[in-house]
Amino acid sequence: MLPDLTELAMESLTPMQALGIPVALIGAVFLAVGAQLQHRGVGKVEAQIAPPVRTAGLSLRQMAALVARPSWLIGTLMLGLAVVFQLTSLALAPLTVVQPLGAVALVITAVLNARVSNVRLDAASIRAVAFCVGGVALFVTIASFTTTSRRVSDAQVFVILAILAVVLVALAALFLAYRHRFKAIMYIVGAGVVYGFVATLAKVVIDRVKTGDFEWLTLTCVVALLVATVLGGYFVQNAYSSGPPDLVIAGLTVIDPIVAVLIGILVLREADGAHWTIMFAFLVAGAMAVYGVFQLAKYHPQTRH
Repeated sequence: MLPDLTELAMESLTPMQALGIPVALIGAVFLAVGAQLQHRGVGKVEAQIAPPVRTAGLSLRQMAALVARPSWLIGTLMLGLAVVFQLTSLALAPLTVVQPLGAVALVITAVLNARVSNVRLDAASIRAVAFCVGGVALFVTIASFTTTSRRVSDAQVFVILAILAVVLVALAALFLAYRHRFKAIMYIVGAGVVYGFVATLAKVVIDRVKTGDFEWLTLTCVVALLVATVLGGYFVQNAYSSGPPDLVIAGLTVIDPIVAVLIGILVLREADGAHWTIMFAFLVAGAMAVYGVFQLAKYHPQTRH
């Protein structure tokens, strides 16, 4: 039944909406290459500026030095282009059509990193990548046929901002208290959760601007979006310093969309009326994808000690 529904959904796209698919794929390529270059820049900075005592997380001096690394700057530019292409694809086509295509970046990054670092992915790592891509694709595909986009009320915006505030405070507290124990997977989970809220807030802001609803609440969303983006970006750079780029991309392309869809289901009530079997399918698909991320963190050749 699901393949037939997918085929029907694709056939219902207008030519302009269909254009969003190649645009999203181009964005995925920029995301993969940009992640690889940023990872290289972080590695070079760590080699140049090694603190006397090894601490978890990049120091302020190391973060400042990244701006002088050509590879990191080019990678940042490519990630910026990836965001532009992603937003363009979302403007052209429905979210549920183009969102799964972001998982293509994981496959590209895994292959690219294996070539650059001369590290061959083993069967366990390849299986983990398959779980990531398959799980998130299934999760978002189910969402495309069971969720309905609704107008976001002021009360719902307040709830999203309140949850984000709690998440940001919790992540900041955990980082300050346990930063010496933080590993790549912890940074990746944190960044993925934060970026899930960033994607949701970006959609809220765009929709409110389209309807001429730009007031203090919308401005608050913009400020919260910027704060979350900065914290998520810091977590990503630290993830690069403690793990391979394909693991970072795995976390972002899996956790980010799952969090965004969960906000849509639980806060925005976009799946009201869905049968309990649909909710169970969500749980299974999400569990598959998250399992893949943790397996990649465990078995990736560059994360073993």
